[in-house]
Amino acid sequence: MAKSKTDMKNLRFHTAAIGENQVYINASLVEKDNAPAETSTEVYQRLAGLLSQKNLKIVHERIFGSASARSGILAIRKDFLRQNGVDEEPPLTYIQSDPPWGEGFSGLQVCAVAADDVWTIDEDGVPCGRGWKQNGATYIMLQNMHGRQATEENGSNGDEAARMFDRVEAILHTQGASYRNVVRTWIYFPDVLGWYDEFNAVRNAKYTEFGIIPETTNNDSVEKVYLPASTGIQGGNPDGAACVMDVLAVVHDSGSSLSVEHITGAKQKSAFRYGSAFSRAVSIREPNAVQVMVSGTASICDQGKSLFIGDIRAQIVKTLEVIEALIGPEGARLQDICDATVFLKKAEYLQTFREVASDMGLDAMPAVCVVADVCRDELLFEMDAIAAVVSNGGSRDL
Repeated sequence: MAKSKTDMKNLRFHTAAIGENQVYINASLVEKDNAPAETSTEVYQRLAGLLSQKNLKIVHERIFGSASARSGILAIRKDFLRQNGVDEEPPLTYIQSDPPWGEGFSGLQVCAVAADDVWTIDEDGVPCGRGWKQNGATYIMLQNMHGRQATEENGSNGDEAARMFDRVEAILHTQGASYRNVVRTWIYFPDVLGWYDEFNAVRNAKYTEFGIIPETTNNDSVEKVYLPASTGIQGGNPDGAACVMDVLAVVHDSGSSLSVEHITGAKQKSAFRYGSAFSRAVSIREPNAVQVMVSGTASICDQGKSLFIGDIRAQIVKTLEVIEALIGPEGARLQDICDATVFLKKAEYLQTFREVASDMGLDAMPAVCVVADVCRDELLFEMDAIAAVVSNGGSRDL
C-alpha cells in the first residue's frame, strides 16, 4: 500500500493507494486552527490537485466540523473543485461534530477511484451517491441518507429511522441492488444517548423485513448471521434529521473475483447478542488487496459489558487491542490503518489518546478526532477504521 503523509502547519494530509485504482485521503487538524479559511483552502487545493493529476473521481466524501464552520468550508470546496476541472459537484456528508479545541474544521475523509465507469446516483434529480465498477463488482455509495420530511409530519425519531432505511432500500433497487448487498453503514445521531435503544429496535425490525436477520436465532447461530459493519455515534447534521447514514453496498457481478466476509472478532462476539444489528468488521477481498472495514469499536467485553468505567486510558488501550484482533487474521496491523475516526467523550481526552497512540507506534495514523457521545454514557472513547493490506504489485505511488 503506497502511503504519503504531508504535515502542513497543524494539518495532516494522508493518502493511501489501495490496489491499482482506489485511494483514501484523510485530512485532519492536530490543534486549534486560527485560520480556518486558509486551512480549508489548503485541504481542497491539495485534494483537487490530486484528483486532477491522477484522474481520480470522488466516490465518498465526509467532512467533520462545527456547524458554524460549514458554510465557509463548503464555499471553498465548491470553488476549488470547479477551478481544478471537477465540473460535477460530488455528493457530500457534513457531520456537525466539534473538534477538541471547540469550533472549526475537524477533518475530511475521501475515497476516490480511477475507474472509468463512475456514475452519480440521483434521487428525484438530486445527487445522493456514486456507483462504480471495480474488479468485476459494482460498488454503490449513498451519502447523507435520512428520513426527515420537509412538508409532512415526521413523527417520532423511530419513524424517521424507519423511513431512512426504506429510502436506502428504494434507491439501491434503482441500482440493481438491495439492502442485502450492504457491507458498511456509518450512522450519526444528534442525540445518540436519547434514543439508541429505540433505533436498534427499528433497525432490527427493518433488517428482518429486508431478509437480513432470520426470524429466529440462538447463541450459536447469531455469530453466523451476516450483518453490515457499522458505526453508530453522536453527530449533528444540517438537515435537522434524527439520524443520517452513509451506506456502502457491493454487488458481485458475473465472474467477479471479489469476496465479502463479516468478522465477529476474538475479543468481542457479535453485537447482535445484545440487540445491535451489526458485525464487528467486514473484509472486502480483491485480487491485489484486502480491506477491513472496522465498525465503531469501544471498550466492551465479549459479553457486551462496558469495561474500565471511568478510566479513559484503559478504554483507549482496550479499543485498540480489539481492533488489532479484528484486523490481524486478515494480515493487517494497526499501522495498516489508512483511514480512521476517533470519537472522544471529552475534549481533554485527546492528549491521552495521543500518548497511547505514540506508545503503540501509531503517531502517523490518519485519524480525524472529534468530540462525541458514544452509545453508552459510561463509554468515553470509540474509534472506527479502514485497514488495508496490498499484495506485491498491487499498490501504486501517488
